[in-house]
Amino acid sequence: MTATHIVAGCLLDTARRLLVVKLAHQPFFTLPGGAPSAQHAETPLATLSRCCKPCLGQVLENETCIMLGRFRSEEGESRIDADVFVIEDFDGDATPGGEVETLQWMTLDDNTLALSPLLGDNVLPALRKRFG
Repeated sequence: MTATHIVAGCLLDTARRLLVVKLAHQPFFTLPGGAPSAQHAETPLATLSRCCKPCLGQVLENETCIMLGRFRSEEGESRIDADVFVIEDFDGDATPGGEVETLQWMTLDDNTLALSPLLGDNVLPALRKRFG
């Protein structure tokens, strides 16, 4: 099983809705983010800012990002290790860009969307516990 390290962001608006994205090649919604650049030895926050810029149209400020935790999930033949950050009271514009096909704001108790295992099984319960 291959392991992939990613950084993801839980962007919450003032109503505590979570921004989720659906990539063009994926069947489920997940969090915005991506893999660190090995060439540039990126920090997790630099990775998050770079990966979110295409769909947010802006750079995330480091001081607004709070570590939620490190989560592990198995997705198909891969193991995902994710550093997940929370950005509260996000008030920027979000539009699909890059690989992002669809953006949607969801409430933390929404059970209607098809979510990635990382988000549905690990991150969303942690968010519900923190903000419930």
